[in-house]
Amino acid sequence: MQQLVVAPLKACKKCSCVFSKRAKHTSVQGKVIAVRREDQSVWERRAPLAPSNVRRLTHAGVKVIVQPSNRRAYPMQTYASAGAIIQEDISEASVIFGVKQVPIDSLIPNKTYCLFSHTIKAQEANMPLLDAILEKNIRLIDYEKLMDERGQRVVAFGKYAGLAGMVNILHGLGLRLLALGHHTPFMHIGPAHNYRNSSMALQAIRDAGYEIALGMMPKSIGPLTFVFTGSGNVSQGGQEVFQELPHEYVPPEMLKKVAEHGSHTKLYGCQVRRRHHLERKDGGGFDPKEFEKFPSRYISTFSKKIAPYASIIVNGIYWAVDSPKLLTIPDAKTLLRPANTPWLPTSVGSPALPHRMLAICDISADPGGSVEFMNECTTIDTPFCLYDADRNKDTKSFKGPGVLVCSIDNMPTQLPREATDFFGDLLYPYAFDILQSDATQPLEKHNFTPSVAGAIIASNGKLTPNFQYIQELRLANRSSRHKVPGSVGEAPASRVIVLGAGMVSAPLVEYLHRGKNLNITVASALKDEADAVAGRYPGVEPVLLDVVERPDMLEDLIGTADLVVSLLPSTLHYLVAEVCINAGVHLVTASYCTDELKEMHDRAVEKGITILNEVGLDPGIDHLLAMECFDEVHQAGGKVESFISFCGGVPAPEFSDNALRYKFSWNPRGVLLNTLGTATFIKDGEIVQIPGGGQLMRETRSLDFLPGFALEGFPNRDSTKYAKLYGIENESHTVLRGTLRFQGFADTIQGLQLLGLMDPNPHPALHPKGPDITWRQLVCTLLGVTDPSIFYENLKTRVAQCVGNARVRAIESLGLLEEDPVLKLGTPLDSLSHFLSRKLSIENGERDLVVLRHEVLILWPDGKREQRAINLVEYGEIDGHSAMAKAVGFPAAIASRMILDGEIQQKGCILPFTPDIYRPILSRLRSEGLRPTERSHWL
Repeated sequence: MQQLVVAPLKACKKCSCVFSKRAKHTSVQGKVIAVRREDQSVWERRAPLAPSNVRRLTHAGVKVIVQPSNRRAYPMQTYASAGAIIQEDISEASVIFGVKQVPIDSLIPNKTYCLFSHTIKAQEANMPLLDAILEKNIRLIDYEKLMDERGQRVVAFGKYAGLAGMVNILHGLGLRLLALGHHTPFMHIGPAHNYRNSSMALQAIRDAGYEIALGMMPKSIGPLTFVFTGSGNVSQGGQEVFQELPHEYVPPEMLKKVAEHGSHTKLYGCQVRRRHHLERKDGGGFDPKEFEKFPSRYISTFSKKIAPYASIIVNGIYWAVDSPKLLTIPDAKTLLRPANTPWLPTSVGSPALPHRMLAICDISADPGGSVEFMNECTTIDTPFCLYDADRNKDTKSFKGPGVLVCSIDNMPTQLPREATDFFGDLLYPYAFDILQSDATQPLEKHNFTPSVAGAIIASNGKLTPNFQYIQELRLANRSSRHKVPGSVGEAPASRVIVLGAGMVSAPLVEYLHRGKNLNITVASALKDEADAVAGRYPGVEPVLLDVVERPDMLEDLIGTADLVVSLLPSTLHYLVAEVCINAGVHLVTASYCTDELKEMHDRAVEKGITILNEVGLDPGIDHLLAMECFDEVHQAGGKVESFISFCGGVPAPEFSDNALRYKFSWNPRGVLLNTLGTATFIKDGEIVQIPGGGQLMRETRSLDFLPGFALEGFPNRDSTKYAKLYGIENESHTVLRGTLRFQGFADTIQGLQLLGLMDPNPHPALHPKGPDITWRQLVCTLLGVTDPSIFYENLKTRVAQCVGNARVRAIESLGLLEEDPVLKLGTPLDSLSHFLSRKLSIENGERDLVVLRHEVLILWPDGKREQRAINLVEYGEIDGHSAMAKAVGFPAAIASRMILDGEIQQKGCILPFTPDIYRPILSRLRSEGLRPTERSHWL
């Protein structure tokens, strides 16, 4: 918060009052003001004016009405003794003073209200209050905007917010460390409201400091570093408490050294100001004047240069919209995961702390502000919560992962008498100026001093010129987040467009549909598919859209969205990405990141959007599990010498009774086209390349890692690039990623290839406008048999000559020698894909199976080798989601939700290879029942 400045006071010659030298004194005889009862919280015991302030006002001829309250820190009798009138009805007063927000039903029209309204940032929760103030012709004076000529606040509770907040976090720190297995002197410090006044609290702090100086802090927790942000009254109040402990201040650049080598008989403090962590995006450096005017030009390095070495952060800065955040949601994921650092315990048997950062006292209490992941305040009833790297919040326990956070928005009320005295003395000099206010008269008829005039938010039914931006900000927020029409104050909703309503879309829509404030539209070129998916979830809107034929409609639809999930064929993703970049809309796909998408990276960064690819099954979950393993190995000093992975979706064994041993649970064309591709991998230090055109099927090998299944696998795409992406290129002699099927699949595919049915090139016989043709006739044409009436046995003989005797039975069993009509789609591959997708689909009452296998050879620092196997085996639900749909849809949905919630903030074309992305997705997948298993043996 900003530095609080008290204006010099001087005596009034007309009366015994004291007022600001900047205020023009006017007669206050006959003026009536009221001090309202605080009802925003059961803990609120403060008042805007103390009895001593009321006495001086009444002596000056002001009639002061005090609304009765037995909760107020000063009893009613003290106000009565000061000359106030105690009564419920305050409607006689022209000016009503309070502290916190007023319930809408309690607002009296045509009055002037002075309070902390918490509306100047268009805070959504308080917009109904602002609307009511405008409707009731109330003049609103907000203490937060009472400022002097230098723009510094002159009326605030800041010092006591800092005092109470610091006492609270020391109390919570004692409980948190005890839960982690460490008794400390902090255990003898209670919450701030347990003390009669700050002097008693400071004595308890000094007692704890005495024990710290005697060496009673356990060495197992390492040196403790306290980082104070800001230089105003909040920060100073917190440091006033801190300075009662044995301490030493250090500059930010020394924090790392202190964290590693500091003493256990004292605490280390570090005051961080803007210049220490704010840098110009272009060219670096810090210019305070430029920052005040253009905060969006700057970034904060706090999370990288300071936070990693902080044990406790005491945040007291005022955060303005467009200013850089101290700690973002992704920052928390990095800072709150276990780390190997020199300060970790060295004592035998002592418990390890989860990470350096132990606690945050966010005294600014600005939800979603400088500490982004704190999107709601804690309360005096429940002052602490544990916030972990996966965004879980636990308010019931001090044990478990995460950082302890205290973010109470009315901390000064824990020291209510002192806070009231302090605040009242600051407010009193401005009271005489405020007293002239008559809300029924135009603002122009008043002669307020600049300090008071600048604090008037609303008057005469409208926002004052300096605060009209609030309405603009509200409209901008609603527009950007696509607020659903409804009641005043309704939470804004985000809109997600799902392109594609095929086999894997239902779980994705189902997961997103669980979330609040989310509008979902499902678009498909097949109306029945879109209707079927949308019809299962209330409120989901189906749209008929062919992205190729109607690019104009695609642009219009994406223009209304916050995020798009593309489940279309991968060849169409670049079209969708182009529209998303132009519209500034995030994009998620479960497909491989193509070269076309990579080329869009810089444009996406400039537009400030995220294009996240490869968050399905394969690619997707395979990456997440691999990176989880690799990072664990590398953090422990090991090396990954070999990585072999196979993944695939197949029918459950009992439903694999066809020649392909396969049924289609995702894009049929993609399944078949994959068998024609090339493959590159590393084997024993050598790069192996397999050409396309069907050669892959000749590279198939049996897999016996699950003895109960008859599995086979073949290499898939380019594995070598993932060696670099995974960070194992300099240590692995073998890197292979492959596709998994039941045995018999590859042999049958080879037969189809030899017959020409897998040709992706156009064939005259399959031109959509050509004559009708049957599968028997097509096979004859592909074999060069001119007479399609050839005897069936002779046709089988000709087929056998082409593909081999064993494969004839497979082709025959698939119905490819029958007189069934062919849906002509231009190419043999497309026509066959359509045919098999209908013939070999998973029927009602059947289920599929997903199998993923990682084999990781690890070399540990002691020279031992571990062979680690990671398996994921997931069955589909009979008459429910298929295994493939869950394994593709859920990770894509989770990633989408993370982008919308701000958990993923990287811009450009990205992959899910960083811990802040893959860890939460894996955690949430496990909650959905997708739980991998691990087995290891030593070589």
